[in-house]
Amino acid sequence: MHILTPTLFFLLFGVMIVTVLLIDLLVVGRKYHVVSLKESLIWTSVWVSLAIGFYFFIRHYGELIHGITDLESLKAYVTLYQPSLKLPDDFSAALEIYRKETALNYITGYLLEYTLSIDNVFVILMILTGFSVAPQNYKPVLFWGVLGAIVLRFIFIFAGSALIHRFSWLLLVFGAFLIYSGIHMFLSRNSEEKSEINKHWLVRFLSKHINIYPDYLENHFWKRIDGKFFFTPLFIVLIMIEFTDVIFALDSIPAIFSITTDPYIVFFSNIFAIIGLRSLFFLLAKLVNLFRYLKVGISFLLAFVGFKLLFHTWLDKIGYETTYSLYIIAGTLLVSIVASLAFPGKKSNEPVS
Repeated sequence: MHILTPTLFFLLFGVMIVTVLLIDLLVVGRKYHVVSLKESLIWTSVWVSLAIGFYFFIRHYGELIHGITDLESLKAYVTLYQPSLKLPDDFSAALEIYRKETALNYITGYLLEYTLSIDNVFVILMILTGFSVAPQNYKPVLFWGVLGAIVLRFIFIFAGSALIHRFSWLLLVFGAFLIYSGIHMFLSRNSEEKSEINKHWLVRFLSKHINIYPDYLENHFWKRIDGKFFFTPLFIVLIMIEFTDVIFALDSIPAIFSITTDPYIVFFSNIFAIIGLRSLFFLLAKLVNLFRYLKVGISFLLAFVGFKLLFHTWLDKIGYETTYSLYIIAGTLLVSIVASLAFPGKKSNEPVS
């Protein structure tokens, strides 16, 4: 019998994630500063390494996640989350198949979430620059933004998984929505969206209901001044970042359900992706204009996973494997980046013919 239960494993995972985040914020970054390219690359490497390390953990000890101890508990899991997976009657052989398939689902979901979340980076950058947030305050805003995103995605993922298993037709709704999102993103990829963030409805709503201090107070989200409690503009920025994550989660979470409906694997891949992207933010912020074909690639992936959800039953019948999704996602990301570097387009200061 395993000492670890699924609940205990989940709690230990959460403690590990929060601990590394706190080390980054309170030890490494205890002095608020502008994150350098070197620091961004180091922390991106740390999170990518942890994500890949977790893949190997699942590949060799994946049964610990769900407390699988015998063939009966393994078959119960497969019936619930991977009904198309065929298992032999030998427990050792069946466990090896389970580990391999679950690890593959995780790494494919991680790569998909990482790719789909890149567009979120550009929106966050727009919010931070639109509110004239000092670069040295980017890190604490993104830290608390990630913690909020972890809680929100936990709710979305486990609620979504429960609904899907109760109402399987929701997969068709998600599929149609993702295809629509992909087409819409492709058609609007070249539009110049100039959002006046200070006039955003969320900002106007909060200003009417809470005390908003007119100026930034260093890195404070709120402060008591002359006996009166005020929220600072930095708090508004944090709320808006959380709000945008909710919007992007409406695309990314249904997308990963095309890979697996196991809420634990969906959650783990989501968390590693969004935290890793937080570190990558400081690198992408400097290269925001470099990847001009990235939106085309993301549009294609949204439509692709939507197609997978709409026709998942048919794909299972013809022997479609998760490996194919991994190849398509990785290939699309690679082609988008290479095409962007090969055909960079005109710079903003070049005359348009």
